[in-house]
Amino acid sequence: MNIARKFNNWRKYRQTVTELGRMTQRELNDLGIAKSDIHRVARENAGF
Repeated sequence: MNIARKFNNWRKYRQTVTELGRMTQRELNDLGIAKSDIHRVARENAGF
């Protein structure tokens, strides 16, 4: 069960990075996220 949870967290992390990476700088600014913060936000979202 722990392996499945880790895999799902990793998938959630990758999905978040991909989605935020596709956004324009203006869209990220509207969310209050800098490009350099994408990986941090994704880690927090995935529960790492």
